[in-house]
Amino acid sequence: MNAVVAAVGIMLILSLCRVHVVVALIVGALAGGLLGGLGIEGSLAAFNKGLGGGATVALSYALLGAFAVAIAKSGLAHALADKALAMVGKQDAKGAGLLKWLLIGLLLVVAISSQNILPIHIAFIPLLVPPLLYVLSKLQLDRRLIACVLTFGLITPYMFLPVGFGGIFLNDILLANVASAGVDTAGLDVTKAMTIPALGMLFGLVVALFSYRKKRTYDLSKIEQVERVDVAYNPLSLLVAGVAIVAAFVVQLWLDSMIIGALVGFIIFSVSGVVRWKEADGLFTEGMKMMAMIGFIMLAAAGFAEVMKATGEVKSLVDSSAALIGNNKALGALLMLLVGLLVTMGIGSSFSTVPIIAAIFVPLGMQLGFSPLAILSIVGTAGALGDAGSPASDSTLGPTAGLNVDGQHNHIWDSVVPTFLHYNLPLLVFGWAAAMVI
Repeated sequence: MNAVVAAVGIMLILSLCRVHVVVALIVGALAGGLLGGLGIEGSLAAFNKGLGGGATVALSYALLGAFAVAIAKSGLAHALADKALAMVGKQDAKGAGLLKWLLIGLLLVVAISSQNILPIHIAFIPLLVPPLLYVLSKLQLDRRLIACVLTFGLITPYMFLPVGFGGIFLNDILLANVASAGVDTAGLDVTKAMTIPALGMLFGLVVALFSYRKKRTYDLSKIEQVERVDVAYNPLSLLVAGVAIVAAFVVQLWLDSMIIGALVGFIIFSVSGVVRWKEADGLFTEGMKMMAMIGFIMLAAAGFAEVMKATGEVKSLVDSSAALIGNNKALGALLMLLVGLLVTMGIGSSFSTVPIIAAIFVPLGMQLGFSPLAILSIVGTAGALGDAGSPASDSTLGPTAGLNVDGQHNHIWDSVVPTFLHYNLPLLVFGWAAAMVI
């Protein structure tokens, strides 16, 4: 069996069986490495090498967790809850429904903006989502829907709009790698190539709004304990919270560092007195613990990805698929998309997947007679496939980081499975259709 298929399969099966994702990633990586001929020492060496690639993001999340706890200490969560609940009567179903859609719309707009207008990617989630959990739970809004909304906003803009992270993905990665593999990309409209796949993401979002329309009950006492909604707040503490959040975002954009941005925000809370000096150490540790799981998953995912690359089995996977294809364009497009899904599910990043698959898919696409635009669409969609629905993707880890601060949102069953069903399956269909018609 192909090492990549085996590794990803083992990782997913263990994750679905509620084995911790970190354990599933390590076991899957070692199994893939052994099957790929690396041996136990080679597998461990590749895994350890990959750990360094995830260290920056893991530390970023740990510091963002500390910053999020400081925000909770300021009383911002309580203030937001009071303000939102005051907008509607607790028994006013019509007003509660309006507030529900306002909150969903707010999170969707912010998620989309995080990819282009204010390119901070997932950094906003630990800061914005936890303070809203009390209100969301009061409204009995299903968090699986929020996970789908956030994931849509994190993925669709970069795979369709050539600005911000989309400019990097579409122009610097997709177009550049397809061109270097032998396709003349001069004059090609990359947005046109990705329009139909992006419509697949939109279709998935609409279905998710229907799938998770029913109310879901959460334990408010757990949220009150974590988010400190009982803490007293005053205009000064709320002002400091606002300044700290703005400063964190500005510093991150200026220095391109989530680590320094979160650190600056936490320091502002400490200097202002909202977080007392004697409490700072405890709060910092508490926040890092809150995000520790996400950080360790990202570290393990980076190691897993490095083992998959070291086996060199991605090319053999494509070669074996090519043997099945013959001259069948429809089957060829489908198999290329499925291979992209498998690779991205394991690596967890479409940005890292495209350079790997482009060198193999482009010659195959040209051999099958696909147009340059169709090849762009296939490679771009194959790269994006698996970004949603992967246990190792920041597009699922980010939403979990914000929604699970009170322990009531399971990463696999509440983030990974819903986003896989609502985005990867439509993306397969719409991506195949795009390859066949453009």
